[in-house]
Amino acid sequence: MQYLLIGNYGVKNAGDDILRDYFLRRFLEVEWRVLSAAPSGDELPRLPAGIRSFFSFRWLKTVNALRKSKGVVFGGGSLFTDIESVSACWIWFVHALIAWIFRKPIFLAFQGIGPFRTRVGETLSKWVVCHSSFISVRDEASFERLKGWKKNTDVVQTFDPSILLLDKQKDSFRTNNVFTFIPRFSTSKSQEKLIVHALSGLVKSGVALRVLSLQPDDVREHELCINLRDAFRADFHIARSLEDALNSISGTCVITQRYHGAIVAATAGIPFVAIRQREGDKLDAFARRSGCISAPAESLDVSQLLENPWEKAAENLTFIREELVREAEFGERKLSLQII
Repeated sequence: MQYLLIGNYGVKNAGDDILRDYFLRRFLEVEWRVLSAAPSGDELPRLPAGIRSFFSFRWLKTVNALRKSKGVVFGGGSLFTDIESVSACWIWFVHALIAWIFRKPIFLAFQGIGPFRTRVGETLSKWVVCHSSFISVRDEASFERLKGWKKNTDVVQTFDPSILLLDKQKDSFRTNNVFTFIPRFSTSKSQEKLIVHALSGLVKSGVALRVLSLQPDDVREHELCINLRDAFRADFHIARSLEDALNSISGTCVITQRYHGAIVAATAGIPFVAIRQREGDKLDAFARRSGCISAPAESLDVSQLLENPWEKAAENLTFIREELVREAEFGERKLSLQII
């Protein structure tokens, strides 16, 4: 059986790539045709969402694959949110619309839905949700947002499936007086200055800093990491997969702007501080559930980071992780019943 697997793949982001790998590894009965922003091997280009991509005509073979498929699976990630750009909602809406035109069932698997800052982004996302044959969301905030939407199917609450590909918690990752910072390339210059100021305060207090990049091929992220390395004599590590990140992470605490950075920290049993983009976003929701700190860049409090009882927070993560694994496995079983 053949399905199209749709997601933010091919942008060289370790978090997105492990979501793709999850489906390829855990659903061996399925013949996946992966849609990618930069297709390689057997991958297919995305469907056109603009004039330039339309006139490339590279999407014709993707339409042919869609015609032969049993359906399309939007595989993980927060695809339907306009926090960074409303164009993201438009791109994935186009893919769902074309699948609907071809009368192919739409499966939303392990999705993060919202938050939204525009009516357009919410309307496009709502259309996709209301025309889907199966919906599972990876966080409580997404589940709550969908309660008031008219849907053709029930919503399954699960958790991000990447946790099923990571090793279990290892106490050896805990290293005293070391803070690991995981940046995100989309950070504004003003936010970047605030974060650097907070990190400077930590280093001045005697904390050792480690910088871990999950998207090292992005020029801005790489430049920021190099600047931090040079300014604070920080260890600089690159991770092109979450397994790499798990092997590179250590310390008293992880300060992360990335959702999958928080998942890696929780897996390693290391408390984290989530630098959220907006209250109620996926990173904020996960931090609150994990009993960890969530704050915008402008509210980072160095004294709070230094005085926090991290050992107690680490103990809580042990129990929370087991619960998250069970939820992810539940979502996997539910999806299997739909597509296999």
